[in-house]
Amino acid sequence: MTGANSFQVSGYGPERAGWTRLFARDSMARRLDWPILLSATALSLMGALLVYSATRNRTELNQGDQYYFLIRHVLNTGIGLALMIGTVWLGHRALRTAVPILYGLSVFLILLVLTPLGSTINGAHSWIKLPGGFSLQPSEFVKVTIILGMAMLLAARVDAGDKPYPDHRTVMQALGLATVPMLIVLLMPDLGSVMVMVVIVLGVLLASGASNRWVFGLIGAGTIGAIAVWQLGVLDDYQIARFAAFANPELDPAGVGYNTNQARIAIGSGGLAGAGLFHGSQTTGQFVPEQQTDFVFTVAGEELGFLGGGLIIVLLGVILWRACRIARETTELYGTIVAAGIVAWLAFQSFENVGMTLGIMPVTGLPLPFVSYGGSSMFAVWVAVGLLQSIRVQRPMSA
Repeated sequence: MTGANSFQVSGYGPERAGWTRLFARDSMARRLDWPILLSATALSLMGALLVYSATRNRTELNQGDQYYFLIRHVLNTGIGLALMIGTVWLGHRALRTAVPILYGLSVFLILLVLTPLGSTINGAHSWIKLPGGFSLQPSEFVKVTIILGMAMLLAARVDAGDKPYPDHRTVMQALGLATVPMLIVLLMPDLGSVMVMVVIVLGVLLASGASNRWVFGLIGAGTIGAIAVWQLGVLDDYQIARFAAFANPELDPAGVGYNTNQARIAIGSGGLAGAGLFHGSQTTGQFVPEQQTDFVFTVAGEELGFLGGGLIIVLLGVILWRACRIARETTELYGTIVAAGIVAWLAFQSFENVGMTLGIMPVTGLPLPFVSYGGSSMFAVWVAVGLLQSIRVQRPMSA
């Protein structure tokens, strides 16, 4: 396709016209996946209201300023949007060449967590304290680099036309790339993030066309590894207690099972339409711990009811549906793998977060994508949106 309407922003070189092309006719903006962008924005805005409701009365958290968490959540969302725009502008293909640098940086950052620079928040030693009261959770960015790194290795020879699918040696290299940061994160220990990374690896392998023997083998190895982690005492006592409480909710209802029990009470009291925004008795009474982060879905369930909670799930579903469509329609294996890895990540993390508030999944401390308060998580998921948009934008016009 030639002429004025041909696609000029897909590559990297002299044909790029810069930011002036962003909103021109037949430009990048016209080729964005707007359902994903609008759904992610709506979730972030809903999250701002839910975070404000959960924290406006908690003076021990908000330093006497009821808008403290609201302002920071909006700021995090704004930075996330900027990162998304930057990711689209750079493009996933340019980032493909930068994978070794990004991977090395992410590994370096999670190693810093194991040094005196690391800090413990809510029982998880997975943070780096920054000036100004901010914190960084490097494991959130590791999810992105694992997807990009594995996609780069698995798709290299296939996209070049040398192989119809990744061979065993390539798969082993990709698994080695993912294993290094996963082991470091496990040592923190941040079991929730490791669970997400395992699901990402499985999703990436399935999308790459690698032999199913690798998938079944990894599932078996993962089962053996989980048993070994339990037996060797790698997990902290609070993590073991969480799994015990999940297996038996009545084991310690006033202790380790308190969070889940209060979360279920909050969601159950919301009914169809909820008690009304800022009028939830469980939320106002501060009965549910960590309600602005891990248990933010309980605010939606109590104050917006089944309809509000259902809307969050529908919006997440729209993002996953469109991401699956992007993965299916792209003409390069690298783009397919990246999109599939993002789907696996967001789908599992959303299911785990909502599931633990309902008592059908163990408490692992994973945030709800786009909704929970937290800069690291917000930045990472918006970068993921940027990668999805880049894959869609840079596909051929005829696709």
